[in-house]
Amino acid sequence: MSDITGLELIFKALSDATRIKIAYALTIEEELCVCDVATIIDCSMATASHHLRLLKNIGLAKFRKEGKLVYYSLDDHHVKQLIQIAYIHHQEGRPNQ
Repeated sequence: MSDITGLELIFKALSDATRIKIAYALTIEEELCVCDVATIIDCSMATASHHLRLLKNIGLAKFRKEGKLVYYSLDDHHVKQLIQIAYIHHQEGRPNQ
């Protein structure tokens, strides 16, 4: 059981509505700058930056700087798969509309 210590942090990070929106957006686009994330999820740049930094600190996202712009992407394909599987599961659980 010691192998799973810390695993809950991944799900805790993704349990926030803003962060899951950001993570989902990053499954669609390989890389987004902070200003694009803010526009996509309809929040301030400060809010987007805060949540992106948290995703980076937990190991779910990575970043690179290009001049004054900071671009974020998901850390690896496992994170992308986790988001995609959760999305598919969510869609399957919805009644037909």
